[in-house]
Amino acid sequence: MRQIYPHIFTIAGIIIVMSQQPKTGDGPSRARSLFRRHSGVLRTKDALRLGIHPETLYRLRDSGELARLGRGLYRLSDLPPLGNPDLVTVALKIPSAVVCLISALAFHELTTQIPHEVYLALPRGAETPRLDHPPIRIFWFTQKAFTFGLEVHRLDGAPVKIYSPEKTVADCFKYRNKIGLDTAREALKFYLERRKKKLNSLLQAAEVCRVSRVMRPYLEALV
Repeated sequence: MRQIYPHIFTIAGIIIVMSQQPKTGDGPSRARSLFRRHSGVLRTKDALRLGIHPETLYRLRDSGELARLGRGLYRLSDLPPLGNPDLVTVALKIPSAVVCLISALAFHELTTQIPHEVYLALPRGAETPRLDHPPIRIFWFTQKAFTFGLEVHRLDGAPVKIYSPEKTVADCFKYRNKIGLDTAREALKFYLERRKKKLNSLLQAAEVCRVSRVMRPYLEALV
């Protein structure tokens, strides 16, 4: 974010014209209060919509009171460190996306793999998102597969969409050619070892993903 002329600012490549300078006393204080009302994190466009002046964001960032999580995304610096920074950043920048496959397996503790990018599902026909960080990998789902098994978890105060364990296992078999059959088999094994498992939900997810015949032999061998 930089100032071109008085009252004219550029933020994330967008030129913004403000007709009035912020009040010196209450600008930063009000901005901090608005950030805290939103779990300490705001996108630039949301901050502006709430009435925070661009110059106030500029000053808070330069003073270290705001930390930049990504392009156009800021967080209060005095908050505890994020436990899931990549998932939170993606959820706030691409709210329509759902965490899936390897990333969802890692969240549900169903894999030994460490994802080096965030795996995301989007409905077919959606616009391809652009994100400088963290690295993402997009998978396109049909509408029924996209909405089935969707859960919302609050991570570091932010709502993050993640597929259920059952849907995630089924998705892994569906995309076995892209992530590896061994990954799918391992996820199924770890899932069946759980005390609380929902086999009916797992079978329903397999039907939605059209992998019932593929998954059934592995399921019967492990049950």
